[in-house]
Amino acid sequence: MRELVVEADGGSRGNPGPAGYGAVVLDPATGETLAEAAEYIGVATNNVAEYKGLIAGLRAALDLAPDAVVRVRMDSKLVVEQMSGRWKIKHPDMKPLAAEAARAFPAARVRYEWIPRERNKHADRLANEAMDAGARGEQWSPRDTSAAQVAAALPPAGPPGDAAAGAAKARAALAGTNSPAAGSAGAAAATATPAVGDRSAGRGGTPSGGGWAQPPVPGTASQDPSAAEPAPAPAAPAAVPADAAAGAATGPTAGPDLSTPATFVLLRHGETALTPEKRFSGSGGSDPELSEAGRRQAAAVAEALAARGTIQHIVSSPLVRCRQTAETVAARLGLDVVVDQGLRETDFGAWEGLTFAEVRERHPEDLDAWLASPKAAPTGGGESFAAVARRVAAARDRLAAAHAGRTVLLVSHVTPIKTLVRLALGAPPESLFKMELSAASLSAVAYYADGNASVRLLNDTSHLRR
Repeated sequence: MRELVVEADGGSRGNPGPAGYGAVVLDPATGETLAEAAEYIGVATNNVAEYKGLIAGLRAALDLAPDAVVRVRMDSKLVVEQMSGRWKIKHPDMKPLAAEAARAFPAARVRYEWIPRERNKHADRLANEAMDAGARGEQWSPRDTSAAQVAAALPPAGPPGDAAAGAAKARAALAGTNSPAAGSAGAAAATATPAVGDRSAGRGGTPSGGGWAQPPVPGTASQDPSAAEPAPAPAAPAAVPADAAAGAATGPTAGPDLSTPATFVLLRHGETALTPEKRFSGSGGSDPELSEAGRRQAAAVAEALAARGTIQHIVSSPLVRCRQTAETVAARLGLDVVVDQGLRETDFGAWEGLTFAEVRERHPEDLDAWLASPKAAPTGGGESFAAVARRVAAARDRLAAAHAGRTVLLVSHVTPIKTLVRLALGAPPESLFKMELSAASLSAVAYYADGNASVRLLNDTSHLRR
């Protein structure tokens, strides 16, 4: 009878936090890798991820040789002892997972062995690759094996935040062309390409998530190419716990999730004094308050949301302009405001308060590097777009898991909001130049428990024209 070795591992960056597992099936005689499996499962604990890794490894072994005997090697003492029957399973979340593992391969032909972590490096690597993919908004695939591929998947960066005007044209000029690099928000949706395994196409009109299912109000997305601004984001649509869910379905035969999604209504803060001047305004500068115009915008959006009546929770960036916007809405709706650090704007370092032209004049080499690579940070210790993308994806996972089936208002900035929209669309990097996000605008994204996402609204400013 053939023998197979299964090595499995799982991890969580936060426990609970963004989690993933890895599993490998080996030939015990040659050490040859026969099969690999890994998956980003959203927000979960280490133990949940470890059990899911075990289940995936056993299923892979069953596919290879249903009549084999299997030796499972893991560095999780808990899983090994519980599955060997020596430790009682007390935690309610572990019982169904242990039962599923027992069914994944005939239990009489499986034995378990604990190994130290240093001997479980293959499965550990796969689990970390899966978590890295999740941080980019992707699911793991066998090609996801190098840092270079991660970097290549990220989009080119451009000036976000309040430094919007002329950014796309500036990038085109830097590239030696005179053609504008931006268009309508509708074009972004039209050019979006779903990632492999994405099943969200065709579900965008499903009425759910508190009624945020209608298309954007006509005319709310700018048609002026010079007004568009880029923002960073991970490279593919959100495979979040849909994020409400640990363990998103990825197989081609998995059915769509029709349960109520977690819906994020995304509100960009109202104007500050820096907004009409198109200056970089991130999290590393003076933290300006709302201007008089910004306060009027916040009041207008509060009335619009009160009329709609679907917001159940409010979460805000810690920056003053967002908190003031959020508190205006909260006072009208009778809700509290929770602050989440993950929603803050990029730290633009020495560029804070400058226009794009001023940065070009003072720091031309740093600006070129920043435009060319998401890993490059602004002058003076600013925050790279790659770092921002990871932070925003982690906040998305955390909040969607905490508010499954609920409608939540997230009050944030251009970079985080565009990141969430781009992830949900699975759009190519250049689509970021085809979206505009106006001050006090509303967008909406719904996250399903199967890992799919649906953009429901983009840059709605109709409430500002009443």
